[in-house]
Amino acid sequence: MKLTDYLKDRLTAYFIYGISLVLMLIFMAAFRISFQAIVIVSLILWLAVIVSELWGYFRKKSYYDKLLHCLDELDKKYLLFEMTENPDFLDGRILYEIMQETNKSMCEHIAEYRRENKGFREYIELWVHEIKLPVVSLQLMCHNDSNNKYAEQLKRIDDYIENVLYYARSGNAEKDYIIKPVSLKRTFADIAVKNREELQERNITLHTENLDIDVMTDGKWLGFILGQLMGNSMKYEAGEISVTAEDFPDKAVLHFRDNGIGIPEHDMPDIFDKTFTGENGRTHKKSTGMGLYIVKKLCNKLGHGVSAKSVQGEFTEIIITFGKNDIHDVQ
Repeated sequence: MKLTDYLKDRLTAYFIYGISLVLMLIFMAAFRISFQAIVIVSLILWLAVIVSELWGYFRKKSYYDKLLHCLDELDKKYLLFEMTENPDFLDGRILYEIMQETNKSMCEHIAEYRRENKGFREYIELWVHEIKLPVVSLQLMCHNDSNNKYAEQLKRIDDYIENVLYYARSGNAEKDYIIKPVSLKRTFADIAVKNREELQERNITLHTENLDIDVMTDGKWLGFILGQLMGNSMKYEAGEISVTAEDFPDKAVLHFRDNGIGIPEHDMPDIFDKTFTGENGRTHKKSTGMGLYIVKKLCNKLGHGVSAKSVQGEFTEIIITFGKNDIHDVQ
């Protein structure tokens, strides 16, 4: 708080002080009080005013400067009240009480929101598990009847249902995963087997290299991530999918590359954004814009780095970085 700002705010009070002093001098002169007495009384009054104002200024300045400093330093501004002390001047105490009440109201609102969100998420998870039963039954029926057309559509439905489940869980993923060494080769093999029929139907070849390593992650979440990447490759006309790994002392890097239609350069900065479909999504009419968003969100929760590079008409490559010493220390 600047002294000039404080003085400007107090101009009305100083004007009243000045008028009062003038009236006092007129009154004292009317009673023929000596000039020396008038000067002494005036000096005493002005000294009292100056000392009082300076004391009030520095007391408030100390409090408000500390308050503003805490506000600047905090990443989460809503925690300001927790860092604030109850001041010893009236307007500061009023502000403190207002902040206390608003903070209490905010906490109650957040608690209510969390309860509602938790209930909705639990319902979604229950619904997903329930709806999967008839979907799986229909898939078995189509498989027995060799009806590939219906089976393909049912697989798409099943994939979308899985997206809903993982998206619902991604907001609270830390309660649903276990970090341990996971075999890249085995995880990718499981995903390849799961998508075997569609890969054969689309005549897509798989190439793997150096996958005989373990990475620190959750196998279930990694399987979903690789499934999403494979689904994107099949969706966007890939003829070959290449999955390779590099093993470094401090990290492991997985490269998931396909030779599909690629991503336009102007879309690259936004491909991990929620509901972003881009030029390819508008062309193919099958993209929800949620797949890579969920992949990015889960990688962040697991402490993995994820990035992408692509050349339109040539390739798309998703790069996932797994830390070794500290899974949350990934560049």
